[in-house]
Amino acid sequence: MAHDTTYDFDTVVGIRGTGSFQWDVLPELYGVPDLVPFTISDMDFRLPPEVLEAVRRRVERGVFGYTDWRHTGFPEAVRDWYARRHGVALDTEALVFGPSVLNELAQLLRMWTEPGDGVVVHTPTYDGFLKTLDGLGRELRGVPVGDEAALERELARPDSRMLLLCSPHNPTGRVWTEAELRGFAALAREHGVAVVSDEIHADLAHAGHRHVPWMSVAPEGGRWAVVTSGSKAFNFPALNGAYGILGNPDDHAEFIRRTERGEGLNSPSALSLTAHTAAYRHGAAWLDRLRPYVLGNLRLLADRLEAAFPGRAPYAPPQAGYLAWLDLRPLGVDDEALDDALVAREKVAVRPGAAYGAKGFVRINLGCPRSKAEHGIDALVRTLARMAV
Repeated sequence: MAHDTTYDFDTVVGIRGTGSFQWDVLPELYGVPDLVPFTISDMDFRLPPEVLEAVRRRVERGVFGYTDWRHTGFPEAVRDWYARRHGVALDTEALVFGPSVLNELAQLLRMWTEPGDGVVVHTPTYDGFLKTLDGLGRELRGVPVGDEAALERELARPDSRMLLLCSPHNPTGRVWTEAELRGFAALAREHGVAVVSDEIHADLAHAGHRHVPWMSVAPEGGRWAVVTSGSKAFNFPALNGAYGILGNPDDHAEFIRRTERGEGLNSPSALSLTAHTAAYRHGAAWLDRLRPYVLGNLRLLADRLEAAFPGRAPYAPPQAGYLAWLDLRPLGVDDEALDDALVAREKVAVRPGAAYGAKGFVRINLGCPRSKAEHGIDALVRTLARMAV
């Protein structure tokens, strides 16, 4: 397959009218039809051309019968991607497939915990974790990012059954170091808790930061799983597909039994498998151009904030991803009031930190063409200038 070396991230793609949550649903919820969103964590870019070409070829065959993910080339593509990208030897027999990362997380929670059990999570926390734990009746035990004493204290509680990691972390964009991860692994082993590591942002780590897969630090004999997908890095979440890696063969067999037999999830989306396989086989060049492009958007935000509020609104781009996590407290601005003001006057929407359990912060999705990023950043700075104390 030929590789395109002139990837275009500047062209604005028309997304309205596609059922997009950001572009179609949010404007309805806000009552602002021409709202410009910087909210849900998908990007405003077309798929890598190599992936789009593979999907087109699959569609043109015109056959979409029941499909087994093990016989599509997908497991081998994942194995080879991990070897090339992360230097990790992956046994394809440890893989599972599911509709989404949160679906896989829910299955693991049902396997390894009971209602009322504690699940330890770094805060602020991805809102999908909040919803899943609440929906299954598990108790979220939040630990501030970087507070190792609190982490050990919460894991030591007798009814704490799981450490749920987001690696890299959402919403802060932090890439855990190998030493940090080994410390988490040692605590999990000491206190006998299972570990689930959501690594969907793994391939978006920026230059100077290296994602370390949990499987490379997991304690021998420990109960653990990685849940992830290529959909975040290559921007195809609506194709519905995720995969997991389970450390214990018995747990792997039980996961398969529950999902494929108990829930009938034994024929996944053929287009998701096609997209994943093409992305891992042919998408590296596109991804290597995407990351510095979105990092440029994030640096633009940092520069505009510093110019407008010298020394008052310190912000550094994340170590991974395209989501800006901005602390509004130095400016005395409330996050939900900021969102309301942006919508009312600028017709721009962001995500208040309250959605992640962190009042006084805001998350801004800058996975978009530069022109849109500039529009949103300018609106944000203008609004902050009016609201800052």
